[in-house]
Amino acid sequence: MHKKKKKKKDFKYWIGRIHLVLGLASGLIVLLLGTTGCIYVFSQEITEWQRSEAMYVPQVKEKRLANSVIWNKTLQAVGDTIALGDMHVYKDPEKAFEFHCYKANEDTSSIWYFDTIEYYYHIYVDPYTGNILGVYNEEKDFFNIIKMLHWSLLLKTEIGQVIVGWGTFIFVIMLISGIILWWPKNKAARKQRFAFKWKDSTKWRRKNYDLHNILGFYISFIAIIIAFTGMVWAFTWFQAIVYVAGSQSLTPPEVIHKQSVISNGDTDRALDIASAITWEKYPNADAISIGKAEDSINAIEAYVQPYKGKYYVYHQLQFDQYSGKLLHVRDHSEKNFGEKIITANYDIHVGAILGIPGKIIAFIVSFICAMLPVTGFLIWWGRNNKEKKKKPTMV
Repeated sequence: MHKKKKKKKDFKYWIGRIHLVLGLASGLIVLLLGTTGCIYVFSQEITEWQRSEAMYVPQVKEKRLANSVIWNKTLQAVGDTIALGDMHVYKDPEKAFEFHCYKANEDTSSIWYFDTIEYYYHIYVDPYTGNILGVYNEEKDFFNIIKMLHWSLLLKTEIGQVIVGWGTFIFVIMLISGIILWWPKNKAARKQRFAFKWKDSTKWRRKNYDLHNILGFYISFIAIIIAFTGMVWAFTWFQAIVYVAGSQSLTPPEVIHKQSVISNGDTDRALDIASAITWEKYPNADAISIGKAEDSINAIEAYVQPYKGKYYVYHQLQFDQYSGKLLHVRDHSEKNFGEKIITANYDIHVGAILGIPGKIIAFIVSFICAMLPVTGFLIWWGRNNKEKKKKPTMV
């Protein structure tokens, strides 16, 4: 009797082992990230539908109140317990103004996300009357919880995001190793591996195998891009690599913070002047975000959002908080390519950079990414629990 020769463990064998071990180690995180990402993609559209009575005014009137009047009326209504954040002012006459009010709880040693927040509200105000149309506690909002699960597993950012980041990094390695394992050796194999060829007699294991490999291949390129954009947030070193690659420079972008000249000027009037100048410079913008300075020497900062639902382009302006004088403008066109890539990171991650079609693509890719750990586990389980063929009985 000749002993069977052991097959040499080739390159694909070791790639397969890496793929298996990493898949079992990170499967639950990938499943969670894919599922939460899939749910969050259309959060903006769903939230706007859910809050339509608060986000849209009951009646459009001839003239809006001055921004300073709206600010002071809102401040008076909410009291001293909530500090107003930036005020979002929309060009659309039907949309309410929106205040973002957030305060971190810095006196906690808890590792959980919810314990790091003192309050987090969105307040919607009618710009024609100054009446509050709605106050929403974002801390317990469904989509905010989904976002923070995706962001840091509901842990403090400095803890949870590291876990998410390395889970995403492992997922990228799995996508690459999966393509290597799947890639056909010859033309005959290509016909089989690029398309589903299911028959009525095809077993569920074969269908599951095709779902894992074929769908995984087709979404791999977009999935890697989405994963890379997630890693930009998770790792400062990865963000630095992206910036250097885009800007072709090791020099970080210059950050300019202008200061106000303390005087007896009217800060309310200055806010209105700053708002008017911002709209004058960018009359076709979808919205501007502006607010009062945080202390007596800081400047008023205004951010201009040119396109609805997209953040990859924005302009920055700074004004003296006592006179409303324009101190500095940083137009988006002045940014280098590295900055533009980082700025576009969110819109790329959720597909918004391509509008609704891009979000649909991101939704489908996220759904398939969530499915890959499940189908992959079933492949592994099936190989280790094969049904034993029944021996024919002797009559």
